[in-house]
Amino acid sequence: MPEDNWSNWLDFNQEYFKDIPESAGVFMMHQAMKILFIGGSENIKKTIIELSTNDCIRKATRFKYRNEENFEKTRLELIGDFKKRHEGNLPDCMQ
Repeated sequence: MPEDNWSNWLDFNQEYFKDIPESAGVFMMHQAMKILFIGGSENIKKTIIELSTNDCIRKATRFKYRNEENFEKTRLELIGDFKKRHEGNLPDCMQ
């Protein structure tokens, strides 16, 4: 997957976790088209699996990811864009 391309939105369940690459990247999770979390990690598969036990994030129904070497910079840009569109607020599971 090229670095500028996101995966499709995938169901947030263990069946789809197996296909997540163990590489650096960014990801988003949503419920009913409302973004709950924006994250980034050196190992997106490991991080998404770990987050799946969080009470708030467990409400997510779908997620998408993108391989990204400079994940922290991209994560901060994605959060900034979200805040601009939502009156300065963070996604629900990041407050």
